[in-house]
Amino acid sequence: MAAPESGAGRSAATRRQFLLGGAVAGVGAAAAIGIDLALTPAADSGAVPSASAPLNGDEIVPFHGAHQAGIDTDAQAHGTFVALDLHSGVDRDALRRLLRVLTDDAERLTQGRPALADSEPELAVAPARLTVTFAFGPGLVARAAGSAPTWLRPLPPFGIDRLRDEFSHGDLLLQVAGDDPLSVAHATRMLLKDARSFADVRWTQQGFRRAYGTVAPGTTMRNLFGQVDGTANPQPGTTHFDQVVWSDAGWLAGGTGMVVRRVHMDLDKWDRLDRPGREQSVGRTLANGAPLTGSAEHDEPDFSAKTAIGFPVIAEFSHLRRARPDDTTQRIFRRGYNYDERPAGDAVSESGLIFVSFQADVDAQFVPIQRRLDQLDLLNEWTTPIGSAVFAAPPGCAAGGYIGETLLA
Repeated sequence: MAAPESGAGRSAATRRQFLLGGAVAGVGAAAAIGIDLALTPAADSGAVPSASAPLNGDEIVPFHGAHQAGIDTDAQAHGTFVALDLHSGVDRDALRRLLRVLTDDAERLTQGRPALADSEPELAVAPARLTVTFAFGPGLVARAAGSAPTWLRPLPPFGIDRLRDEFSHGDLLLQVAGDDPLSVAHATRMLLKDARSFADVRWTQQGFRRAYGTVAPGTTMRNLFGQVDGTANPQPGTTHFDQVVWSDAGWLAGGTGMVVRRVHMDLDKWDRLDRPGREQSVGRTLANGAPLTGSAEHDEPDFSAKTAIGFPVIAEFSHLRRARPDDTTQRIFRRGYNYDERPAGDAVSESGLIFVSFQADVDAQFVPIQRRLDQLDLLNEWTTPIGSAVFAAPPGCAAGGYIGETLLA
């Protein structure tokens, strides 16, 4: 064993000798440390030590259940989305092996345990509400010889889209989310190491929300335009949420449809719009997200209200009006993330929204909303969809099972 540095050794020995004299001669190191602490006066002798505050790093989201975690879970601060393309030789049996391995990885990592053969096991011990959610593209379902829902295909073309392949489509999606970016990065790497014999990375997108502890849990997120984003979401745990999100069809029963869209936001151009113009384009006040006809975020908007000269208070072209259907079956659950990447040239920002929505039927719920936004939404002046993908997120699994077994068993 290497000797300690001489300076450190002399300092420690001198302090012990000063405090204890020769009393610790022959006493074990642990006992000496205890005596040292006992003889060191507290800053306030009358103070009572308080219990340590619980650490968010210790928080664990259960992995097993009827539904996958990461859907109705209160959204975490960081999210990484990775789409994979399956290798040409991956068949139904290979898919089963892949998903068994990835499920085992995800179960361990989300519960604060290292994956098998984890090369950095120390990085797994603080999951910080880590979740891993799997979703299948049409290519994977076809390889599994399964029956795909009719909506599991690329979205219809929209006039505002400027889609790029590096942010679109994919056979298998991994959504890795947590409150600690180190845990998210480690989990993503472990999953990709075990997937690389079966698939290649097609695209990766990383996003963020407010850091844990910045706002109260359940607070509606804000996007980089400063808007509240997702006010009208159904509340997890309610009958309404169950009707909007969970499918009851075949192997997907207990799962859901997932749409991932990358929306570039021109913040430099948005900067040139004054505050009243911003609020008119959105249909909400920026300060608290209240509709222009209300005073609190969750007030129901009154689309019939008129100004003194007869114009609608909430304009027909506003994002709120276009996104809020009269047909109450056209509802989705939004769980998006902001992105902010390296600007170039004279641009100040390269930013936007990783729009993520969950709904039982993409064609019946998401597509009609997007068509209305495509036709008139004034926010289209500052936003451009540059990526798009549709997936089916299967149900959860019990202990000993694996994600996707309803499709592959």
